[in-house]
This record gives sequence, C-alpha cells and structure tokens, in this order.
Amino acid sequence: MHELILGGQRSGKSRRAEALAAQWLARSPAHEAVLIATALPADAEMHERIARHRADRQARVPRLQTVEAPLALAGALRAHTAAHRLLVVDCLTLWLTNLLMPADGPAASEAQAHATADALLAALQAATGPVVLVSNEIGLGISPLGREVRHFVDELGRLHQAVAAACERVTLMVAGQALAIKPARE
Repeated sequence: MHELILGGQRSGKSRRAEALAAQWLARSPAHEAVLIATALPADAEMHERIARHRADRQARVPRLQTVEAPLALAGALRAHTAAHRLLVVDCLTLWLTNLLMPADGPAASEAQAHATADALLAALQAATGPVVLVSNEIGLGISPLGREVRHFVDELGRLHQAVAAACERVTLMVAGQALAIKPARE
C-alpha cells in the first residue's frame, strides 16, 4: 500500500514515515526499508540539517537504509522497489525544488518537469512494494508575490493531487497528529 504524508514544516511528517518504516521492519525479519532522500546541501545550514536528520533517523530506525536521489527519483523507485522492501521518499517538495528552482544550474523546462513527474508517477504505480511519500503542504497560505514561487506552488499542488490519486492512503500531519484524508480500505 502506498501513502502520501503531507503537512507543514515540523508537523511530524518524517517522524510518521519513520514510524511506518519501523512497524514494517518489526513485522518480519525479511522486511527491509530504504529512505530515498532528495535534499541537496546547497549551504552550510542545509548540510548541518541533513547530517542531523541522518543521525536522528539512524538512532530511531537503525535498519532504515538511505539512498540519495535529489533528481533521479523515478529511477531510484524502480531500482529499489521489492515486495519485501518499504520505500520512504523524503521529500517531494525538495525534489521538485531541485527540478524547478535549482541552487546551481538551469531549471528544468515545464515540459521536462512534467515528463519527470510523469515518470515518477509511473514508477510509483509500478512499485512492487509499499511506498511512503513525504511532502510539504505549502498551498494553504496566501498566494506568493513572485511569479516563479507561484508557479512552484501550483506545480507542487498538481504533483500532490496526482500522487494522492496513486496512493491508497493520504495523511495530513498537524502538530504531530495524523489526520486521515484518504483512509485506506482494507
């Protein structure tokens, strides 16, 4: 079963994803879990943040392996999917940022970004094991003033809708509390 976890910063999204991975690993010694990380350390603060997240994850879920895929997310899903392996993607927001607003180099064209998102959706739908995707819900506030940021918010909203349609469960995290938006039918 696939799950999309949405929420604001520090809402508990990643902790929920880690808890789901820990539960998956506890169900069977044959189970594996892989976190597909999309963050890029563009500055010193982000480098420290990534290191802190990595250490915290290792302490909370020691058997959770990490693979870095800041751009090639569809390929990482295809390469690591297996019936006995849970994949955790953390996070779609940074992945889309890497595509549309990279710190260095040119942004993907709209056609390239849509093709890349379509490839991600195809990989998600073809996944043979469960996938948990984490993303920031940033479309709840006022409309940003800049054209590029408005475009990003629009594209992230479109991506969330498409991923939510491909997932059996969608959860909104608020203040560490999970709200079932699309409860799984079991």
